[in-house]
Amino acid sequence: MAADLGELLVPFMPTIRVPKTGDRVYKSECAFSFDSPESEGGLYVCMNTFLGFGREHVERHYRKTGQSVYMHLKRHVKEKATGAAGGAIPRRRNGKVFLDLELNRDFNGEDYEYEDEAKLVIFPDHFEIPLPNIEELPALVTIACDAVLNAHSAYKKQEPESWEEEIQVSRHARSLRQLDNGVRIPPSGWKCQKCEMRENLWLNLTDGSVLCGKWFFDGSGGNGHALEHYRETNYPLAVKLDTITPDGADVYSFEEEEAVLDPHISEHLSHFGIDMVQMQRRTENGHHTDNNPRPRVSEWEVIQESGMKLKAVYGSGYTGIKNLGNSCYLSTVLQVLFSIPDFQRMYVGNLQRIFDYSPLDPTQDFATQMAKLGHGLLSGQYSKPPMKSELIEQVMKEEHKHLQRGISPRMFKALVSRGHPEFSSNRQQDAHEFFLHLINLVERNSAGSENPSDSFRFLVEERVQCCQSRRVRYTQRVDYCMQLPAPIEAASNREELLAYEAKRKEAEENTRAPPEPVRARIPFTACLQAFTEPENVPDFWSSALQAKSAGVKTSRFASFPEYLAVQIKKFTFGVDWVPKKFDVAIDVPDFLDLSRLRATGLQTSEEELPDLMPPIVLPEDTRGICSCWFIPSAAPEIDEGAVMQLAEMGFPLEACRKAVYYTGNMGPEMAFNWIIAHMEEPDFAEPLTLPSMMEPLPSTSDSPMGATPLDNSPPEESVAILTSMGFPRNHSIRALKATNNNLERALDWIFTHPAEEESDALSDMADSQSNDNTFSNLNSHSDSTLSPDRDMSGPRVKDGPGRYELFAFISHMGASTMSGHYVCHIKKEGRWVIYNDHKVCLSERPPKDLGYIYFYHRLSSS
Repeated sequence: MAADLGELLVPFMPTIRVPKTGDRVYKSECAFSFDSPESEGGLYVCMNTFLGFGREHVERHYRKTGQSVYMHLKRHVKEKATGAAGGAIPRRRNGKVFLDLELNRDFNGEDYEYEDEAKLVIFPDHFEIPLPNIEELPALVTIACDAVLNAHSAYKKQEPESWEEEIQVSRHARSLRQLDNGVRIPPSGWKCQKCEMRENLWLNLTDGSVLCGKWFFDGSGGNGHALEHYRETNYPLAVKLDTITPDGADVYSFEEEEAVLDPHISEHLSHFGIDMVQMQRRTENGHHTDNNPRPRVSEWEVIQESGMKLKAVYGSGYTGIKNLGNSCYLSTVLQVLFSIPDFQRMYVGNLQRIFDYSPLDPTQDFATQMAKLGHGLLSGQYSKPPMKSELIEQVMKEEHKHLQRGISPRMFKALVSRGHPEFSSNRQQDAHEFFLHLINLVERNSAGSENPSDSFRFLVEERVQCCQSRRVRYTQRVDYCMQLPAPIEAASNREELLAYEAKRKEAEENTRAPPEPVRARIPFTACLQAFTEPENVPDFWSSALQAKSAGVKTSRFASFPEYLAVQIKKFTFGVDWVPKKFDVAIDVPDFLDLSRLRATGLQTSEEELPDLMPPIVLPEDTRGICSCWFIPSAAPEIDEGAVMQLAEMGFPLEACRKAVYYTGNMGPEMAFNWIIAHMEEPDFAEPLTLPSMMEPLPSTSDSPMGATPLDNSPPEESVAILTSMGFPRNHSIRALKATNNNLERALDWIFTHPAEEESDALSDMADSQSNDNTFSNLNSHSDSTLSPDRDMSGPRVKDGPGRYELFAFISHMGASTMSGHYVCHIKKEGRWVIYNDHKVCLSERPPKDLGYIYFYHRLSSS
């Protein structure tokens, strides 16, 4: 028999490889589906590429590559038998468990036992060789099989290094003396008792003193008052206040001079009124704590609809996504995108074509992984209702297990986050940033094919006005999301907020517990109004004045997208550079009409700013070589009354004159704002001198000021992004060269330098799918007009009326984007559905007022 097996495998020996260091062995998930060794058909691992395939996809790989030898892995899962006392009998047959796999289940693994089965399968005849079979197989095959079975799964985290030092229990922990001095530590508002610092604070476990830690070489830390206090009192143990969780805290022993464990930390903290459970920062994996968790409690309950008996739903479009640990930001965005027909059609409608033409390594192909994920969510294959027998078993055992399991996006996350410093980590991220990141990937990978992100793309018209000359400039830019401010000052319950803030400050000063928080309620109309308000342009250079001046900018829609994403700007940065969230509720409408925000373009009464660029500042050693193009102008007219008002405030006279001039004599208030914005400039107090422009040197270049751009070859990736938006290739290359390969500036360059018709025609000869429609008129109100590839006055947009209906929203719970949890609600078949990781249920009370990102679809004009 051994000779027969050896002869059988001889033709395939050159294709069988032993995994080397760095080879990924995909033995826990199929490259085209979410099948695993626990699936009914098991998983087939190619013995040459080490890619895994489900039963439905292994034949495709065999036909495409000719690889014939696969290892078939199957894991049988059985619930452990229960003893007379009702507990599970602790028997796991380890001899039958030899696959190093991550469990694809949400139940407690200790209640189940596993039997693993492995065998070699030779295609196309499906000849099977059971494993292990050391005596009968050739040595190379045995080594290869053993290496595959013992290899780490492709995405399995490695265990911590064994050399890491283990923290020891402090010898002071058991006998620690605590003073009965009545000290109670509030849940927030901590500061050092000696220097007012609010960071790196340590609580002495003997007397309850809150003091700052030691200073570090990088400038962080504190003033060392905690250590100083130990030297004065010999009180040995202190706990870092922002590390307290129900599982423990960071404790330091001054006497032992190292971090230590305190088994009695809960009792020691309760002596000062600290409840470790209450101090928990509610994140998905419990890594973070929160100084003030109370404001978020109701938010968590309302958004997740806690306390309600939500009915689980199953089938196509109702598949959940497992949480990989702080991956809910990814899950919610994907659930929304794959509820949109354009994404369904692109990736799921073309599933077979994408799979058939996928590269040899489909795990690294964006279209393949998007199609795999879309099929997993929409097929219903991974969202089947429980059998009656399972429900009866639950009733008999008087237990409830959530039977929805969802799909694991591990392979997809590894691909789309590769090379990204934030998304490649296991930390919580901003769903809005990931949405834009994913749209960018869709753009990159849709060159030459249908681009589903067209449905989100729209043009923004920006109108900038010089306050001094009153001249204007209109430009357009591409965007994918409307960002709405959340003006706290417009809250309908402002008096209540002011009263709460006063009580909170009083409690903080007196080290008392803060009052019950108050959530700001902001009308949606106030958010829209704040969006339309003019904003100051920092460092505005007026081409009419040939100098810096005050400028204001307003934004309007040059086109309306088919699907509109609206982000509520709830997050800001604190003094510690950590994103923080405003606790606000906004009455977001189901129906939205933005028609009045449509751009109108240059008006007959307006005068445009000259199309000139700021002068190029040359290094000191070359300034003398360059001919000067400017000469001083005549003395300007300045409101001396406003100048004197500012000068009386203590500002330099010349600075006041410049401020009044550059703000167009619009009064001392506007000039005061200019002064605040320009105080740090080196020429702030220099006399006002206005240059006027003489004739520039002759130029044949399109580049500003006649400068010839460097002959730099733009990155192909940047060219692909511009061409995917509908711009011709040669015009995109010119734009990138003229802007030193800066994508954002290249887009502006394209808008201000329309391509000539002849060059456009040459560029588009290769594009056989050019549309006959004209570019969407800015004032058009047709249902949907797709701007054609051949019209290069702008990118492809699906313009139409600005009337929308809400169909989805993503909500965030937590104090900042770096912690917390995301869920999404999507309206399907006339009913709202909540997607909370792997759990998918009918929503009883969708919390529309607490959303973070809202998604609208356009209403037809009929």
